[in-house]
Amino acid sequence: MKIISFDALRTLHLPHVRYIKPESMYDHLEEIKEADWLLFPQYWQLTALVFGLKKRIFPSLSSYMIGHDKIEMTRTFRTITPQHHPYTLISANTPFEAEKIWDEMPSPFVAKIPRSSMGHGVFLIETIGQWRDYIAQTDVLYVQEYLPIDRDMRVIWIGNKIVSGYWRLQSDNGFHNNISQGGQVEAALIPKEAQDLVTYLAESLDINHAGFDIAMVGSVPYVIEINRIFGNQGLPNIQQDVNDELLNYLNEQHLLTTAMLIDQPSGF
Repeated sequence: MKIISFDALRTLHLPHVRYIKPESMYDHLEEIKEADWLLFPQYWQLTALVFGLKKRIFPSLSSYMIGHDKIEMTRTFRTITPQHHPYTLISANTPFEAEKIWDEMPSPFVAKIPRSSMGHGVFLIETIGQWRDYIAQTDVLYVQEYLPIDRDMRVIWIGNKIVSGYWRLQSDNGFHNNISQGGQVEAALIPKEAQDLVTYLAESLDINHAGFDIAMVGSVPYVIEINRIFGNQGLPNIQQDVNDELLNYLNEQHLLTTAMLIDQPSGF
């Protein structure tokens, strides 16, 4: 099985993987055409690789498309599982829409800058002054109901299964649970309700590589967002578990494809 990676850091410890810099893609087209898998291409490469060369990529195209944009992610969640996603309003940043949202959303609420990550660009809005500070920073208004929680979960899905998960406790510096923002990790069981929601979303959306952020309000799980590229600093050995399952999945899918080709009837 021939594997090419476009992300040296993500595939550093995977055996027998050939690394090609994304910007050097056009110098290695013949090699790319012969590969069985292309791992972690950059977003700008997707159209050429998937539709131009008809190549198989990992993560899946769905993982890229849904995980790339909080707005599209939210629209997807509201479509397939609205009862498990916080109430959300999205609109252009105009004076009319800003006033309408302020009047409609119960306080406090959460406001996000859509193209942010690692807890950056996420604000707890409690006053009109905080709301004005937020709207001065973004072209798109993205607000969600505030869930009464002091922790959430990061559930890691690789291939076709959950491989790890942990709780993230709220930072002492604010309401963020992100580890990069000072949140603390707690190794505890992930509730079955959360596991079932992650499995349903991943299988329904054809996602094969993501960190799902899940909050529990009582016994009800809520999906906050998914992260196609996620940190692995939560628990020891997570990266090894991810690598092992990634390789298992690639091999399994390659064998299935090979078997299907063998079983195809020959032409006339």
